[in-house]
Amino acid sequence: MRIGFTGTVSVGKTTLVNTLKELPEFKDYKFATERSKYLRDLGIPLNTDSTLKGQTIFLAERCSELLSENIITDRTVLDVIAFTACANSIDSSDKDTFKNYASKFIGEYDWIFYVSPVGVDIENNGVRTIDSNYRKLIDSMIKYLCSSNLDEFKNFGIISEST
Repeated sequence: MRIGFTGTVSVGKTTLVNTLKELPEFKDYKFATERSKYLRDLGIPLNTDSTLKGQTIFLAERCSELLSENIITDRTVLDVIAFTACANSIDSSDKDTFKNYASKFIGEYDWIFYVSPVGVDIENNGVRTIDSNYRKLIDSMIKYLCSSNLDEFKNFGIISEST
């Protein structure tokens, strides 16, 4: 199965994926985590400074994960769409075009789990922003994308409180 966790910054998606890695039920799975650090080190702007080119690279990363039959990832195409929609440096017409294109890949996940930020403090990992307003903005966008794309999901779940 292709399992993706979606949610705003610092909600425990990577921690959850790394925990699943230890379970025997998932021994045949690939795990995709922490690509933001790698892409940042390539010089790709993150968070509100993200560019259309940078978000296209993030989308390509998510799509490359979908080539695997058994994968668990701490980010999904939904996350890429949300971060693109909230980027200050991307033109609104480009955001719409990007969303329409990227949305075509949502249905390729067997499971998408939304991870709520409620009750989870922001942790500074040196890569993501620790701006609580930006965190709320991304969360609102992801919740909107989840609700407006439910018919595309094969399976959908919600994880709340501490992962």
